Amino acid sequence: MLEIYDLTKRYGDKTAVEDLSFTVKAGELCAFIGHNGAGKTTTLKCVVGILGFDKGHVLVDGVSIEDDPLEVKRRIAYIPDNPDLYDFMTGMQYLNFIGDVFGVAETDRKERIQKYSTALSLTEEEIGAPISSYSHGMKQKLALISAFLHEPKLILLDEPFVGLDPKASHVLKEIMRDFCAAGGAILFSTHILEVAEKLCDKVAIIKGGKLVTFGSMEEVKGNSSLEDVFLDLEENDD
Repeated sequence: MLEIYDLTKRYGDKTAVEDLSFTVKAGELCAFIGHNGAGKTTTLKCVVGILGFDKGHVLVDGVSIEDDPLEVKRRIAYIPDNPDLYDFMTGMQYLNFIGDVFGVAETDRKERIQKYSTALSLTEEEIGAPISSYSHGMKQKLALISAFLHEPKLILLDEPFVGLDPKASHVLKEIMRDFCAAGGAILFSTHILEVAEKLCDKVAIIKGGKLVTFGSMEEVKGNSSLEDVFLDLEENDD
């Protein structure tokens, strides 16, 4: 579903991501782990077409982000760590806008909005309120609903649990599992190792813009040469 080959992104003399390669298959939930500044956000922005890159290839469902970015964007959803929503809209207006962009039928749109807003405890009154009145957590919930609204094949999330209360975090994890069980794929960034251990099929660890390891959690945790890496991550969990 997602194939990253030799991805390299430079900012002047600084290399933010260097020769990064890994894949996420349909049905897989993959954590992208690293400290702040490790290159996680840069990678995600390259994958979704927000940033260009200096070398490598990115394919989503077999389609190149370089050759056909519009088609790739039809098949994905991306939620940054601080969603930039349209504050002049109400929550419902924003969701209908997203539904229009992706051509979601009205009946499907209503059912999905109801499903995910109920699950994430975003009330009808709150969805009808201006986004400018939302807390960070409410904005995060609205962005998440918009991500699942058009049933993309791949969802990319940058620190999705930041700003969510414990109940909403638990529900989101269930939604993510269900989405992948139905054949979708998710790549989400986090700096918290414990989240990946409990949730994911695969894990990619990045440090200083370079891939340290990639594989199942059992494979990665079983690699004795990575003990220092895991100890460093655990000691720096927020």
